[in-house]
Amino acid sequence: MKDLEIGRLLRAGTAGFVVGCRVSQVESPSFGALIRVPLADDYQICGLIHDIHIDDDGLVRQLVTAEGVEESIIADNRQNRNVPIEMSVKSVGYRENGRIYHLLPPRPALSLDMIYLCDEREICEFTSAGRFGYFRHLLRDKDIPTGDLLAAHLKQARQAHQACGSPEWFNAATQELIVLLRDDYRLLMDVLGAISDL
Repeated sequence: MKDLEIGRLLRAGTAGFVVGCRVSQVESPSFGALIRVPLADDYQICGLIHDIHIDDDGLVRQLVTAEGVEESIIADNRQNRNVPIEMSVKSVGYRENGRIYHLLPPRPALSLDMIYLCDEREICEFTSAGRFGYFRHLLRDKDIPTGDLLAAHLKQARQAHQACGSPEWFNAATQELIVLLRDDYRLLMDVLGAISDL
């Protein structure tokens, strides 16, 4: 499968980063998608998209209040828009020298590094490495919509694992979340409620 570029890095830290993309690129990534940032020396950072944000600009503010805006003007604004769509990404691990770690990356990516959407094989490899260690990065972060993010991620990962021939992955992931959240009833109910909507 051809690498699917979804944007370039705007800013980064160890715990997460923000990706900018053109409006024409926004069809590919989605909330909960696993993405990767390949860097030098067989090192790449993996993360989950936890927010997609579209800022306004002066022209959009004018168009919103105008009456009878032609479709061609709206289409032109969407296709030739200079303000990037921003995707916030939570770092959940990295790959180095062929091995996957569910730890925060030792160093962040750099501005303008290219970001790629993980394909089904890459999703299966990352999510089945170890014992769901990357879940703790999501469960500890109070600034992200944990329940919805986990549900969106599990939905995409379940589809990938079914395609890879390991449909039992989803049940194992759900059981692990129950164990991890046994002492946090509110978050457990939030996560299970979101997963039940799958």
